[in-house]
Amino acid sequence: MFELRWQILRAPWDQPRGSERDEHEEHAVHALCLDARDRPIGTGRLHRLDDATGQIRYMAIVPQWRRKGLGSALLAWLERRAVDTGMTHIRLDARAEYAGFYLARGYEDRGEGHMLYGEIRHRRMCKVLVGGEPP
Repeated sequence: MFELRWQILRAPWDQPRGSERDEHEEHAVHALCLDARDRPIGTGRLHRLDDATGQIRYMAIVPQWRRKGLGSALLAWLERRAVDTGMTHIRLDARAEYAGFYLARGYEDRGEGHMLYGEIRHRRMCKVLVGGEPP
């Protein structure tokens, strides 16, 4: 899982191994998709920000597996885990080129996010889950 994150989300920008991890790993919900040969092909992670809000990070799909529904399945699975643990909102920072993916799945664009490595624009996204009220 961490190797896949590093390969897709960090290595192309010459980031060191270890940069694919953060302080939330131990208490987060991790998702990993494997192909028929048990090779990792997709991953994502959910961690709690407060009693009602979770954050999804590190969504990554192997390029040849994109546009096959894997990202949607990972996202839906993480959202179900959020609801199962009492969360009513999800926040995430989507790479700008993938903001449309999240918009199509019920997320609201909350504006410009951070710039990663001085070149990867992000959009702040939010979704109200079952039982939640708009923030």
